[in-house]
Amino acid sequence: MSIWWVIILFLLGLALIIKGGDFFVDAATWIAEVSGVPKFVIGATVVSVATTLPELLVSIIATAEGNLDIAVGNSVGSVVANIGLIMGISMVCLPSVMKRRDLLGKGILLVASITLLWIFSLGGNLNFWEGIIVLLIFGLFIFENLRSAKKHELKPLPTSEGAAEFSADAQNVFAETKVGSDGGEASSAGGGAAGVKRDKRTITINILKFLFGTAFIVAGAQLLVTYGSELAVRMNVPESIIAVTMVAIGTSLPELVTTITAIAKKQASLSVGNIIGANIIDLTLILPVCSFISGRSGLDINAQTVFLDMPVCLGFVLISVVPSMITGKFARWQGITLLALYIGYIVVLSTGVLGF
Repeated sequence: MSIWWVIILFLLGLALIIKGGDFFVDAATWIAEVSGVPKFVIGATVVSVATTLPELLVSIIATAEGNLDIAVGNSVGSVVANIGLIMGISMVCLPSVMKRRDLLGKGILLVASITLLWIFSLGGNLNFWEGIIVLLIFGLFIFENLRSAKKHELKPLPTSEGAAEFSADAQNVFAETKVGSDGGEASSAGGGAAGVKRDKRTITINILKFLFGTAFIVAGAQLLVTYGSELAVRMNVPESIIAVTMVAIGTSLPELVTTITAIAKKQASLSVGNIIGANIIDLTLILPVCSFISGRSGLDINAQTVFLDMPVCLGFVLISVVPSMITGKFARWQGITLLALYIGYIVVLSTGVLGF
């Protein structure tokens, strides 16, 4: 097989996993609403996890097939791309303000997640019990989402024309991003089970979306792992580099589209909040699950991840959230710094100057 076919099949995997994820989130949200699950619970749990399903399946399949560098690189690389590239673009194009109270909890969880993972990985392995500890942070994140979303749902709606316009724009962004900045409302459907369409056509469409979405994600993840690994061999580069660049950026494309949409609607804070939540899930759900699949031996983590990718990831997290936790603002200087460092990171990986 020529390298062009390898590239085409790799890109096909990306396309399938992105579209499949979109279908799956729509269907999962509809099913939850029809079942009578409160909308705030859907946004805080079902949709939050469903949006991370593509990255999760890529890493699970990679772990099961022994491609551990792809499994780990996909998770850590997605966070690096989300913050360095996507949040960087958002902050440069549209600096935003976010309530410190809303940011504080998630910011602390994000910093704690990458710090713990890096400390645990210094020995070159993430074992079962370390995975359990990191997974507890995921549980705290879901709990915080539920608490915050419930509180949000109980607030009275603003009555002024300006506030109403803001709310409408915000809900449009929520509907397109699927996950709000506080894990709140995430469905474009009407509020609650009573407002959800249940006609035969809608039921058929959502069942098909669920089936095709699941199939697309599984098939796309398999193509990404298989041909990502093959691409690394053909290009004579480590799998970990393919994982933290092409695979990670590819699976982060939905977040990039979300960011562009949010910027266009001048609601960048919603996009930033969504990315912070996605990063917490990437770190606290994917890697622990992979460590469980790896069994007693744990999840092996290579030198590049331990001494380059994770420190870069931690640095990006600190730059993006710590100043904002203090000031309540996402400033343009943060975005410029993140983009410059991300470009430098890609250059270092591409040139192999550090010998990884």
